[in-house]
Amino acid sequence: MRLKNCFEQLQAGNRKALIPYVLAGDPPGQTINVMHQLVASGADIIELGFPFSDPVADGPVIAQAHERAVSQGVTLTDVFAMVSEFRQTDNVTPIILMGYLNPVEIMGYERFVEMAADAGVDGVLMVDLPPEAAGELHGLLQERGLDMIKLITPTTSDERIKKICSVASGYLYYVSLKGVTGAATLDTVEVAERVNHIRQFTDVPVCVGFGIRDGESAAAISRTADGVIAGSVLVSELAKFATEGQAVVERVGEKMTEMRSAMDSLQDK
Repeated sequence: MRLKNCFEQLQAGNRKALIPYVLAGDPPGQTINVMHQLVASGADIIELGFPFSDPVADGPVIAQAHERAVSQGVTLTDVFAMVSEFRQTDNVTPIILMGYLNPVEIMGYERFVEMAADAGVDGVLMVDLPPEAAGELHGLLQERGLDMIKLITPTTSDERIKKICSVASGYLYYVSLKGVTGAATLDTVEVAERVNHIRQFTDVPVCVGFGIRDGESAAAISRTADGVIAGSVLVSELAKFATEGQAVVERVGEKMTEMRSAMDSLQDK
Protein backbone atom coordinates (compact mmCIF):
# COMPACT_ATOMS: atom_id res chain seq x y z
CA MET A 1 0.00 0.00 0.00
CA ARG A 2 2.91 2.38 0.57
CA LEU A 3 3.68 2.48 -3.15
CA LYS A 4 0.05 2.95 -4.20
CA ASN A 5 -0.44 5.67 -1.59
CA CYS A 6 2.73 7.42 -2.71
CA PHE A 7 1.61 7.72 -6.32
CA GLU A 8 -1.91 8.77 -5.30
CA GLN A 9 -0.54 11.54 -3.09
CA LEU A 10 1.85 12.70 -5.79
CA GLN A 11 -0.93 12.80 -8.36
CA ALA A 12 -3.18 14.74 -6.00
CA GLY A 13 -0.41 17.31 -5.57
CA ASN A 14 0.40 17.48 -9.30
CA ARG A 15 3.89 16.17 -8.60
CA LYS A 16 6.02 13.41 -10.10
CA ALA A 17 7.94 10.69 -8.26
CA LEU A 18 11.67 11.10 -7.72
CA ILE A 19 13.23 7.66 -7.39
CA PRO A 20 16.94 7.30 -6.56
CA TYR A 21 18.78 4.02 -6.94
CA VAL A 22 21.63 3.09 -4.60
CA LEU A 23 23.36 -0.24 -4.04
CA ALA A 24 23.08 -1.77 -0.57
CA GLY A 25 26.44 -2.04 1.14
CA ASP A 26 28.23 0.56 -0.98
CA PRO A 27 29.79 2.43 0.69
CA PRO A 28 30.16 0.03 3.64
CA GLY A 29 28.12 0.89 6.70
CA GLN A 30 26.46 3.90 5.09
CA THR A 31 23.40 2.56 3.28
CA ILE A 32 20.79 3.47 5.92
CA ASN A 33 22.34 6.91 6.40
CA VAL A 34 22.28 7.46 2.63
CA MET A 35 18.65 6.31 2.37
CA HIS A 36 17.52 8.77 5.03
CA GLN A 37 19.51 11.54 3.34
CA LEU A 38 17.80 10.80 0.01
CA VAL A 39 14.34 11.02 1.60
CA ALA A 40 15.20 14.22 3.46
CA SER A 41 16.38 15.70 0.16
CA GLY A 42 13.22 14.97 -1.80
CA ALA A 43 13.16 11.29 -2.78
CA ASP A 44 9.69 9.72 -2.88
CA ILE A 45 10.63 6.07 -3.46
CA ILE A 46 13.98 4.28 -3.09
CA GLU A 47 15.27 1.56 -5.39
CA LEU A 48 17.73 -0.44 -3.33
CA GLY A 49 20.02 -2.68 -5.35
CA PHE A 50 21.28 -5.93 -3.85
CA PRO A 51 24.81 -7.07 -4.71
CA PHE A 52 25.56 -9.66 -7.36
CA SER A 53 28.86 -10.87 -8.80
CA ASP A 54 27.84 -10.63 -12.47
CA PRO A 55 25.62 -7.55 -13.04
CA VAL A 56 25.51 -7.84 -16.82
CA ALA A 57 22.86 -5.14 -17.41
CA ASP A 58 24.82 -2.49 -15.54
CA GLY A 59 27.48 -0.14 -16.81
CA PRO A 60 30.91 0.30 -15.20
CA VAL A 61 29.80 2.65 -12.39
CA ILE A 62 27.15 0.36 -10.91
CA ALA A 63 29.02 -2.83 -11.82
CA GLN A 64 31.98 -1.61 -9.76
CA ALA A 65 29.65 -0.84 -6.87
CA HIS A 66 28.39 -4.44 -7.04
CA GLU A 67 32.00 -5.62 -7.01
CA ARG A 68 32.81 -3.54 -3.93
CA ALA A 69 29.73 -4.73 -2.04
CA VAL A 70 30.32 -8.38 -2.97
CA SER A 71 33.92 -8.07 -1.78
CA GLN A 72 32.58 -6.81 1.56
CA GLY A 73 30.45 -9.96 1.83
CA VAL A 74 27.09 -8.17 1.67
CA THR A 75 24.27 -10.71 1.30
CA LEU A 76 20.53 -10.56 0.72
CA THR A 77 20.04 -11.23 4.42
CA ASP A 78 22.15 -8.16 5.18
CA VAL A 79 20.04 -6.11 2.77
CA PHE A 80 16.83 -7.16 4.54
CA ALA A 81 18.42 -6.14 7.85
CA MET A 82 19.18 -2.70 6.39
CA VAL A 83 15.57 -2.27 5.27
CA SER A 84 14.32 -3.35 8.70
CA GLU A 85 16.54 -0.80 10.40
CA PHE A 86 15.44 1.92 7.98
CA ARG A 87 11.81 1.06 8.78
CA GLN A 88 12.38 1.78 12.48
CA THR A 89 12.33 5.50 11.69
CA ASP A 90 10.66 5.64 8.25
CA ASN A 91 7.55 3.57 7.69
CA VAL A 92 6.29 5.71 4.80
CA THR A 93 8.86 5.73 1.98
CA PRO A 94 8.35 2.81 -0.42
CA ILE A 95 11.40 0.60 -0.98
CA ILE A 96 11.91 -1.44 -4.14
CA LEU A 97 14.55 -4.18 -4.18
CA MET A 98 16.29 -4.27 -7.54
CA GLY A 99 18.70 -6.92 -8.71
CA TYR A 100 19.40 -10.19 -10.46
CA LEU A 101 17.65 -13.52 -10.13
CA ASN A 102 20.56 -15.76 -9.10
CA PRO A 103 20.82 -14.69 -5.42
CA VAL A 104 17.03 -14.95 -5.11
CA GLU A 105 16.97 -18.47 -6.56
CA ILE A 106 19.74 -19.53 -4.21
CA MET A 107 17.74 -18.22 -1.24
CA GLY A 108 14.49 -19.68 -2.60
CA TYR A 109 11.48 -17.69 -3.76
CA GLU A 110 9.33 -18.36 -0.71
CA ARG A 111 12.01 -17.39 1.81
CA PHE A 112 12.99 -14.35 -0.24
CA VAL A 113 9.43 -13.03 -0.40
CA GLU A 114 8.78 -13.80 3.27
CA MET A 115 11.93 -11.97 4.40
CA ALA A 116 11.29 -9.06 2.04
CA ALA A 117 7.75 -8.59 3.31
CA ASP A 118 8.78 -8.92 6.96
CA ALA A 119 11.56 -6.36 6.47
CA GLY A 120 9.21 -3.78 4.96
CA VAL A 121 10.00 -4.06 1.25
CA ASP A 122 7.21 -2.83 -1.05
CA GLY A 123 8.20 -4.22 -4.43
CA VAL A 124 10.78 -6.20 -6.36
CA LEU A 125 12.41 -5.54 -9.73
CA MET A 126 14.28 -8.52 -11.13
CA VAL A 127 16.39 -7.31 -14.05
CA ASP A 128 16.79 -10.70 -15.72
CA LEU A 129 13.41 -12.32 -15.05
CA PRO A 130 11.24 -12.36 -18.22
CA PRO A 131 7.45 -12.20 -17.79
CA GLU A 132 7.07 -15.74 -19.18
CA ALA A 133 9.07 -17.09 -16.23
CA ALA A 134 7.73 -14.74 -13.57
CA GLY A 135 4.60 -16.66 -12.62
CA GLU A 136 5.78 -18.34 -9.41
CA LEU A 137 7.53 -15.28 -7.96
CA HIS A 138 4.69 -13.02 -9.07
CA GLY A 139 2.16 -15.18 -7.25
CA LEU A 140 4.17 -15.23 -4.04
CA LEU A 141 4.68 -11.46 -4.14
CA GLN A 142 0.96 -10.90 -4.69
CA GLU A 143 0.13 -13.08 -1.68
CA ARG A 144 2.24 -10.81 0.54
CA GLY A 145 1.09 -7.56 -1.04
CA LEU A 146 4.37 -6.78 -2.80
CA ASP A 147 4.51 -5.28 -6.29
CA MET A 148 6.45 -6.70 -9.21
CA ILE A 149 8.11 -3.84 -11.08
CA LYS A 150 8.96 -4.63 -14.71
CA LEU A 151 11.31 -3.13 -17.28
CA ILE A 152 10.34 -1.93 -20.76
CA THR A 153 13.00 -0.85 -23.26
CA PRO A 154 12.99 1.23 -26.47
CA THR A 155 12.94 -1.98 -28.53
CA THR A 156 10.19 -3.84 -26.63
CA SER A 157 7.44 -4.90 -29.06
CA ASP A 158 3.77 -4.14 -28.42
CA GLU A 159 3.05 -7.84 -27.95
CA ARG A 160 5.71 -8.04 -25.28
CA ILE A 161 4.57 -4.81 -23.62
CA LYS A 162 1.16 -6.46 -23.19
CA LYS A 163 2.77 -9.50 -21.53
CA ILE A 164 4.87 -7.31 -19.24
CA CYS A 165 1.89 -5.20 -18.25
CA SER A 166 -0.06 -8.35 -17.39
CA VAL A 167 2.29 -9.08 -14.47
CA ALA A 168 3.54 -5.57 -13.59
CA SER A 169 2.22 -3.53 -10.68
CA GLY A 170 3.45 -0.59 -8.65
CA TYR A 171 5.06 1.10 -11.64
CA LEU A 172 6.74 0.28 -14.93
CA TYR A 173 10.42 1.13 -15.36
CA TYR A 174 10.98 2.46 -18.87
CA VAL A 175 14.65 2.24 -19.85
CA SER A 176 15.12 5.43 -21.86
CA LEU A 177 18.33 4.39 -23.60
CA LYS A 178 19.61 1.36 -25.46
CA GLY A 179 22.57 -0.13 -23.60
CA VAL A 180 23.65 -0.51 -19.99
CA THR A 181 23.13 1.77 -16.99
CA GLY A 182 25.08 4.99 -17.09
CA ALA A 183 24.73 5.43 -20.85
CA ALA A 184 24.72 9.00 -22.07
CA THR A 185 22.60 10.65 -24.75
CA LEU A 186 18.99 11.23 -23.70
CA ASP A 187 16.38 12.05 -26.35
CA THR A 188 13.51 13.54 -24.34
CA VAL A 189 11.17 13.79 -27.34
CA GLU A 190 11.59 10.11 -28.14
CA VAL A 191 11.12 9.22 -24.46
CA ALA A 192 7.88 11.22 -24.30
CA GLU A 193 6.52 9.47 -27.39
CA ARG A 194 7.42 6.07 -26.01
CA VAL A 195 5.93 6.73 -22.56
CA ASN A 196 2.67 7.89 -24.11
CA HIS A 197 2.63 4.76 -26.28
CA ILE A 198 3.14 2.47 -23.26
CA ARG A 199 0.21 4.14 -21.50
CA GLN A 200 -2.11 2.68 -24.13
CA PHE A 201 -1.52 -0.73 -22.54
CA THR A 202 -1.73 -0.02 -18.81
CA ASP A 203 -2.92 2.24 -15.99
CA VAL A 204 0.22 1.46 -13.98
CA PRO A 205 2.47 4.55 -13.52
CA VAL A 206 5.34 4.76 -16.01
CA CYS A 207 8.68 5.91 -14.60
CA VAL A 208 11.81 6.58 -16.62
CA GLY A 209 15.43 5.77 -15.82
CA PHE A 210 18.85 5.87 -17.55
CA GLY A 211 20.44 9.17 -18.51
CA ILE A 212 19.03 11.24 -15.62
CA ARG A 213 21.98 13.23 -14.34
CA ASP A 214 20.79 16.62 -13.08
CA GLY A 215 17.84 18.89 -12.47
CA GLU A 216 17.46 19.75 -16.13
CA SER A 217 17.20 16.15 -17.34
CA ALA A 218 14.96 15.19 -14.40
CA ALA A 219 12.56 18.04 -15.13
CA ALA A 220 12.52 17.29 -18.86
CA ILE A 221 11.58 13.65 -18.27
CA SER A 222 8.99 14.56 -15.62
CA ARG A 223 7.01 16.50 -18.22
CA THR A 224 5.74 13.15 -19.49
CA ALA A 225 6.67 10.37 -17.07
CA ASP A 226 5.02 9.64 -13.72
CA GLY A 227 8.43 9.33 -12.12
CA VAL A 228 12.13 9.94 -12.69
CA ILE A 229 14.76 7.36 -11.71
CA ALA A 230 18.37 8.38 -11.06
CA GLY A 231 21.08 5.82 -10.36
CA SER A 232 24.56 6.02 -11.86
CA VAL A 233 25.06 9.70 -11.03
CA LEU A 234 24.44 8.92 -7.34
CA VAL A 235 26.39 5.67 -7.21
CA SER A 236 29.34 7.39 -8.89
CA GLU A 237 29.36 10.06 -6.20
CA LEU A 238 29.04 7.56 -3.36
CA ALA A 239 32.09 5.70 -4.68
CA LYS A 240 34.16 8.64 -3.42
CA PHE A 241 33.13 8.02 0.20
CA ALA A 242 36.32 6.14 1.03
CA THR A 243 38.37 9.29 0.49
CA GLU A 244 35.88 12.10 1.14
CA GLY A 245 33.57 10.72 3.84
CA GLN A 246 30.31 12.37 4.89
CA ALA A 247 30.69 15.20 2.40
CA VAL A 248 29.85 12.71 -0.34
CA VAL A 249 26.51 11.81 1.29
CA GLU A 250 25.70 15.51 1.56
CA ARG A 251 26.49 16.04 -2.13
CA VAL A 252 24.19 13.17 -3.05
CA GLY A 253 21.50 14.90 -1.02
CA GLU A 254 22.18 18.14 -2.89
CA LYS A 255 21.80 16.30 -6.20
CA MET A 256 18.41 15.01 -5.03
CA THR A 257 17.35 18.49 -3.96
CA GLU A 258 18.39 19.89 -7.35
CA MET A 259 16.28 17.30 -9.17
CA ARG A 260 13.30 17.69 -6.83
CA SER A 261 13.33 21.47 -7.13
CA ALA A 262 13.60 21.40 -10.93
CA MET A 263 10.77 18.87 -11.22
CA ASP A 264 8.49 20.76 -8.83
CA SER A 265 9.12 24.14 -10.42
CA LEU A 266 8.08 22.69 -13.76
CA GLN A 267 4.87 21.25 -12.36
CA ASP A 268 4.01 24.54 -10.67
CA LYS A 269 4.00 26.43 -13.96
